[in-house]
Amino acid sequence: MRLLGFCCFAILLSSTFKSTSAQSALGSCSAANTCGDCLVRSPECAWCKAGGFGEEENWPRCDIRKNLEDRLCPEEDIVSPENFVNITGKKPLTDPDSDTPAEELVQVFPQEISMKLRPGQTETITLDILQAEDFPVDLYYLMDLSDSMKDDLESLRTLGSTLASEMKNITSNFRLGYGSFVDKKEVPYVEITPARLANPCGPANTCESPFGFHNVLPLTETTDRFSEEVSRVKSSGNLDNPEGGLDALLQASVCTEEIGWRERARHMLLFSTDSPFHIAGDGKLGGIVVPNDGKCHTDRTTGLYTESTNQDYPSISQLSKKMKEYSILPVFAIGKASPNALDPFVYYEQLKEFFHEAYAERLKGDSSNVVDIVKQVYASITSGVKVADNADKEVIDVAYTAVCLDTPPQPGVSECAGLRLGDQVKFNLDITLKNTSCVGDKRMYSFSVGPTAFAENLVVTIEALCDCECEEEEIVSSDYCSGGNGTYVCGACICFDGRSGRQCECDRDEAEGVDEACVAPESEEKLECSGRGTCVCGKCVCDYRSNPREEISGPFCQCDNFSCERYKGEICGGPTRGECVCNETSWKSECVCKEGYIHSNCDCPLSKDTCIAPNGLECNDEGRCVCGACICDNPDKFSGATCQLCKDCPSECDINQPCVQCEAFGTGPYNETQCDACPHPIRLKEELSNREGSEPCVFTDDDNCNVYFTHEILPNGTYFIEVLEEKECPGTPEILWIILGIILGIIFVGLALLLIWRLLALIHDRNEFDRFEKERVQVRWEAGENPIYRPSTTVFKNPTYGK
Repeated sequence: MRLLGFCCFAILLSSTFKSTSAQSALGSCSAANTCGDCLVRSPECAWCKAGGFGEEENWPRCDIRKNLEDRLCPEEDIVSPENFVNITGKKPLTDPDSDTPAEELVQVFPQEISMKLRPGQTETITLDILQAEDFPVDLYYLMDLSDSMKDDLESLRTLGSTLASEMKNITSNFRLGYGSFVDKKEVPYVEITPARLANPCGPANTCESPFGFHNVLPLTETTDRFSEEVSRVKSSGNLDNPEGGLDALLQASVCTEEIGWRERARHMLLFSTDSPFHIAGDGKLGGIVVPNDGKCHTDRTTGLYTESTNQDYPSISQLSKKMKEYSILPVFAIGKASPNALDPFVYYEQLKEFFHEAYAERLKGDSSNVVDIVKQVYASITSGVKVADNADKEVIDVAYTAVCLDTPPQPGVSECAGLRLGDQVKFNLDITLKNTSCVGDKRMYSFSVGPTAFAENLVVTIEALCDCECEEEEIVSSDYCSGGNGTYVCGACICFDGRSGRQCECDRDEAEGVDEACVAPESEEKLECSGRGTCVCGKCVCDYRSNPREEISGPFCQCDNFSCERYKGEICGGPTRGECVCNETSWKSECVCKEGYIHSNCDCPLSKDTCIAPNGLECNDEGRCVCGACICDNPDKFSGATCQLCKDCPSECDINQPCVQCEAFGTGPYNETQCDACPHPIRLKEELSNREGSEPCVFTDDDNCNVYFTHEILPNGTYFIEVLEEKECPGTPEILWIILGIILGIIFVGLALLLIWRLLALIHDRNEFDRFEKERVQVRWEAGENPIYRPSTTVFKNPTYGK
């Protein structure tokens, strides 16, 4: 019985939701007074142009098609134009294995589409893109020739041939060009004294006079000329640190004929410098106030930029727009600045964010890595496809879905990565024309969409279906409109000023005071049309709101779709939860909740998915799920969104440790039966992913090794565990070295103690000797004779001596 009741409730809720959508469309459509207004209000609205339709029942001519059919409006009189798509440019994509000439390669299909769209009705088209092999490449090297780049210029003279040969290994259809720049030839950018202007590097060095931009070598297939031209060029100089790089970038982008950009080629512009750049407005420092016009002013004969001293520097947005328009891919190769200057790479790393696609790389001290930079950038742009459009977002909405190789469709994604030359990908474009497209007289719109690195794209032309064909056949002062009081158009009357009614039969000025027919019976204030409408022929015509999504309805304008209860600041909890509609029984505004939500403001979801704990139990089996939120039975012990947090319970890391041990390494406390009963999938990984929502864990196993793993709850509600396949174990000790270490330690400690003892003994003996010597010196002996002392010698005299 409980299951039967739930099913009945679901069916009722579903039918209520469908009827709500119909009521919403009905309310939006019925307020339209003309056929054109009917088409713009909603894609579901249709107009009945049959004469006399609904006069007795007062049915609206603008309604959903089903209602018009039910009210017996003839099929041929129902005006509801459908979207129309016509592919006008449909050259097939080039076969990767064919020998098609470069100028005939096709990488984008289709090339042109014309569409007729009703505002609000989405149309989906498919854009196919092929990464053609051996596609032509134009590479223009634009170099800063200030004196600080002298070393790079010397290196470039030898790298030209290497660069050309490396690029020819990638594509046989390659062209190379060279240009240079310094700055504007005005103070304070350069010194304009005749001597310094002729040789800005001073008498000790010889260099060229400064200039804005010089197209030295237009793009050519004779790449050997690159080294020849560069070898003739000398460095120059200027005063301030910033250079006129933006001037040069703009000229190199827009001067397509002078530079030699081919229409069907990848355009790469390698910009090399070691200084920041001047921006729009800096020209005022030199008295140059004329804004940059974004046009080509490079002389074909001399190759010099002729408006350098007449026009200001371009703005970043102006340069970005031109580079996108001409499909130029800038690569900023930035060298190191002088020791006392700021690192210029910071400026260009931020600058690249303003372009549809750009790269910023560091140059080595002598620019010897130029070839590597070019190869790296080319590999990057050919290994992925990024699609962008230039549609007016105020009028046209374009949503992307990428279908990259064998991967499933990815809504909201406009790029594919990991491609190889010859791969083909698709992008589904959901194009919607907004109601603003019908404001004013403009009805035709166009935009282009395609890969950011290609010159090819799809051109989409859209005609807005804002008007009805029957509006061209109007009858002014028609007899049908009460004897000429209005214009008959598409089966209805458009009344002249001062007249109203379905057939302009009413004169509103004839009524005096309050028309009781327009006052709601329950109204205490006795206001006509509840103060929110106008009484016309005894019937209320409700006021329009400034917000087209808000409508006033009801026989006395007492109802609307914006006064319902709110949840978290949104009417009926927002469009995903419910919709505010007028109850045609009580004529009050109320929320009609969508499937899965209940309560007067749709604040209560019926789904219990948000209450499922990581272990798969509802509220961890420690609480109740009420309106999508868990109420824990014992909040002092259990907490968290799903009552999954427990103060005295083991952590998720501890709970999953035995299963990780047994499934990943075949160790741990679990036997085979217990291991097979582990509830969650466990996968070994060479490296653990660091996804948001995953929790890292680590434990020490029986082998004294550290085991690392992560666990997380996937969006589909499953529990997922990743284990690092390599355990972190301590190294096995060498017994011999340990024994030797102990012996040597004992010997060294013994010797150290012996030396310390000997040193202390030596110090002690020295101190004793010093004290003895001191006492010996200070002793005094008496000079008296010892009475018992007898000398040890005896003297004898020879009596015969001397006779």
